[in-house]
Amino acid sequence: MNSPLDLLTALARRYAFADLGALAPMVVPHAVLVPALCEFGQRLLTLDAEDFAAEADAAAVRSDLRRRARDCHMPQTPRERPRGALASLRPAYGLLLEVIKIRWERRELSSMIAALHIAGEYLPLLAFEPVLGHSGDPARWPEGLRAEGSRFGAIGDRECDHTKSEKSAAERTLRVAQEPPEGWRTYFDRQHSQLAGALATCVAKCRKPCTAMDWIPEEARHGLALRCKVALTFADTPVVRLRHAAPVGHGFGVPSPEEVLDAWARSRALLDKNGVGHRATRDDGFPLPGLPSLFGAVAGAPIRPATLLADVSAELVRLIGVPRPR
Repeated sequence: MNSPLDLLTALARRYAFADLGALAPMVVPHAVLVPALCEFGQRLLTLDAEDFAAEADAAAVRSDLRRRARDCHMPQTPRERPRGALASLRPAYGLLLEVIKIRWERRELSSMIAALHIAGEYLPLLAFEPVLGHSGDPARWPEGLRAEGSRFGAIGDRECDHTKSEKSAAERTLRVAQEPPEGWRTYFDRQHSQLAGALATCVAKCRKPCTAMDWIPEEARHGLALRCKVALTFADTPVVRLRHAAPVGHGFGVPSPEEVLDAWARSRALLDKNGVGHRATRDDGFPLPGLPSLFGAVAGAPIRPATLLADVSAELVRLIGVPRPR
């Protein structure tokens, strides 16, 4: 018969952080760090990027785990340091891949599709990172976006191919770094993903280009346009559209594993139109084969699944097994 400690260990290895955090104090009350570490792991698993760097974790979570989480953290004020996911989205995409893998293994497919949707929304910023030197930090936009002749953020300009929401996001992003923290957080909650799409439109499908992207070096433009084209395609693939496929609103239809794999197979075929999208056809050992390779091709740098959640799980297993003091 399994002991209570065995069951707690199984929960840790299954990344069931919320259940483990609730049950562990009844079995191992001496392991006082377990509930806080579980809360930390649960925030990572649910992609609560606003709170990855919560100060309350300092006593319970090893410094190396906190540092890696901060790399994925979204700054909550215009001047917060370090810049986390605004400095580079590559660690965040590594975490996204780890979450997608875990959700697949746990057959939590609705949460898995939600993570894929998030990845699709911000993928253009991953493509822009090599030319920007950051991943879309509004405090560091190049002055070229405001160059003479630029229509970037010009509300009501009929020559611009941006949608109304993209124009609003583009206009806001050029001034949000001077807003108070409340305005900064509202922008990221509601508009930053629209800004990602606006940037991709500028370089990949604008029918009447203005001067907004003239700051990009000539030798980098073709590669950037191709990566952004693939990013826009990914956001509209069958596997990402599964999130909106429910007959009544969101969340009323959960796809089966077979439906997810079929949608991914059709998505790979749609992506396989150029050298960047072709990387999605690789068999790289991931549950959705080729997804890490695709993200790496869009980023212009390797993107591999993180091990942050696995390391939190291993630390919890260690804490659970620490003998009770005599």
